[in-house]
Amino acid sequence: MVVSAQGLSAADRQRCEAEAKEVTIIRDKWGVPHIYGKTDAAVVFGLMYAECLEDFSRVEKNYLEMLGRQAAAYGENYLYTDVMMRLIYDSAQARADYERSPAWMHQLLNAFADGVNYFLYKHPGTKPLQLTHFEPWFALMFTDGSVSATSTGGVKPDEIRSFYSQPAALGMSHPRRVHAISEVEKMVLADRGIGISGNSGEGADRERPETPVAPDGRLPDEDERGSNGFALAGFRCASEATELYINPHVPFYFRMEVQLVSEEGLNAYGAVTWGQFFVYQGFNAHCGWMHTSSLADVADLYAEKVKRQDSGWVYEYEGQTKPVTTKAFTVYYKKENGMLSLPVTGFYTHHGPVMASRDGRWLSLREYNRSLNALEEAWLITKASTFDDYKKAMEIRANTTNNTVYADDQGNIAYWHGNFMPRRDSSYDWSQPVDGSIAATEWKGVHELDEIVHVYNPATGWIQNCNSTPYSLSGNSSPERKKYPAYMAPDGENFRAINAAQLLSGANNFTLDSLTVKGYDHYLSAFDVLLPALFDAYASAVDSVHKALQEPIAILQKWDRRSAARSVATTLAVEWGTRMAQYAPRPRTSEEASNAVENVRVEIAQSTPQQRTAELLAAINDLRQRYGNWKIEWGEICRYQRLTGKIVETYDDRRQSFPVGLVSSAFGELPSFVSRVMPTTKKRYGVSGNSFIAAVEFGKRVKARTIVTGGESSDPASPHFSDQAAMYVNGQFKDVLFYPEDVQGHAEKKYHPGEE
Repeated sequence: MVVSAQGLSAADRQRCEAEAKEVTIIRDKWGVPHIYGKTDAAVVFGLMYAECLEDFSRVEKNYLEMLGRQAAAYGENYLYTDVMMRLIYDSAQARADYERSPAWMHQLLNAFADGVNYFLYKHPGTKPLQLTHFEPWFALMFTDGSVSATSTGGVKPDEIRSFYSQPAALGMSHPRRVHAISEVEKMVLADRGIGISGNSGEGADRERPETPVAPDGRLPDEDERGSNGFALAGFRCASEATELYINPHVPFYFRMEVQLVSEEGLNAYGAVTWGQFFVYQGFNAHCGWMHTSSLADVADLYAEKVKRQDSGWVYEYEGQTKPVTTKAFTVYYKKENGMLSLPVTGFYTHHGPVMASRDGRWLSLREYNRSLNALEEAWLITKASTFDDYKKAMEIRANTTNNTVYADDQGNIAYWHGNFMPRRDSSYDWSQPVDGSIAATEWKGVHELDEIVHVYNPATGWIQNCNSTPYSLSGNSSPERKKYPAYMAPDGENFRAINAAQLLSGANNFTLDSLTVKGYDHYLSAFDVLLPALFDAYASAVDSVHKALQEPIAILQKWDRRSAARSVATTLAVEWGTRMAQYAPRPRTSEEASNAVENVRVEIAQSTPQQRTAELLAAINDLRQRYGNWKIEWGEICRYQRLTGKIVETYDDRRQSFPVGLVSSAFGELPSFVSRVMPTTKKRYGVSGNSFIAAVEFGKRVKARTIVTGGESSDPASPHFSDQAAMYVNGQFKDVLFYPEDVQGHAEKKYHPGEE
């Protein structure tokens, strides 16, 4: 029987206490934990303890997602997201990977679980929503630190719901059954370390405010899954040392800033995704890495020809039939009247799980979302000290969602568009489902690392990737599209990338100061396309429209197209530009949606001059209705506020907040601040965008500056809850304390886990 972590067995407690003594945590003046241990495993133990101490709720949420158990904690809105995750992620395979992992990884996995469980033991006041005990194999369910770590081939949860909510149509022998959880079931689940509490159970609603952020009640997620990564060669920099800029756009407070140091060669600094034990984006004393996301095709949908036989479902393959296999599982979810369960029968072909149905054909998914190899690769890159070391780790080729921007202290800069890349017949359109009944569409191995789209030490001396096409990542030194199959890089161009290329190519003598200034550049390049079309429309407008828009147009014509808190033009442009999006083409695929530049051009082409001016009039009227005046500065309505530190934050126009001059990066601004009017507010409040940002210089001694959203702590009572807020809003970075003497000189607290 599994003992709850908050009631560790005597043997487990003794082991964890011994591990804790091998770890020293020093919190610096910003609250950043610098974690020191003799072994890598000791550091992992300390890291997990520190993460949970800072924000256990976010650690638990990420594992509830990967384990397909969010609905039990947060409600029915997550039901078919959980079904999707249970179809894709096989916990039995993760357990098997744990058993077969090499000794060094086995030690890290054990330390991971011990660190969390020791925290729960030492903090009985922390009440998990579901996961009362962490197992070592949990970490093998979450091997990618991306904000969207699951590749579905384009299938959406609504399609999964449509397919799996109709068992009778699938020929299943029983109707859809939903039943309340019995006390016996609760005991069985508790024995597995899964706490099931009803609607009124202790901790069940601990992270749910009265009014959720999202109208559908879901927890906040990232709308624009974007990031910026820059690398500069030494000849572009004043110090002649390479520089790296790390700027992920994710939900606020998505990662924690840490340093990990062991006597086994680990010395990594950067951001860790809650619940993971490796630095996802960061640097060590010799090299740094920034991950951006892309549309490099790593998962494919297969259209299967299925039919029903007496023995069950079968599908065609190479002129014969093969049986569709099944796997039963149960998804639990919370409703007002208590905890309910949904039995599901998952369907599978040899390609993978059946996710949905389109045009009468079932869609099965071929993917590589989690693996032991992926976790090994993520760990090994943090310990690389040379370009060859880093490439050796990358050659594992198990990272399925990340591009990599790289720089090191030997003068190298590099970029890889993806990492794991299946080899396929390029005559097929892999952005759409392919025929699953023929062998010609099967994957044919995996591309070698040097075969994927990449650039090493470009002659231009700069690299940028802003979730855009890699074929413009380094000016004239960019990879050539014709050398690569289309499925490797179907990404389109966006306005951030255009802005970044102009800023990096047009300057030399970079310093960390100038790099951060450019990284926080407020230019909105989308309006280079949008505003001329509006001005042309205004010039030909009828007299009444011309008169009504005379002052707003004059403001926009004088505007330098840079967002600012004191700018009325920013308000007008963003409100009008947002309304104009309705004229953009409806993309059929993610690849089409990524071509932001072309989509805006079509948006203009598909709107009439009268519609463009009408949308500006509508935006002005809307501002007048909401705020009593259309002539309102952007910072008056766009605010940064942090009140509770909970996963679902609350917002209040009457409470203190900071004016923000940033906007969404959808308009081409490099930094991002996605803001929304909340159900209970008139003003807009930021929910995602810039999070952990770092600028790093790889000279004889590494030099770095960072900033995080708000502050390091999620506790409103902590001095580090919002001590970086004003700096974050204004792009003012803090110096990183990387070397021991610097950490000691600015230490705020020093302790072993459990002694804080």
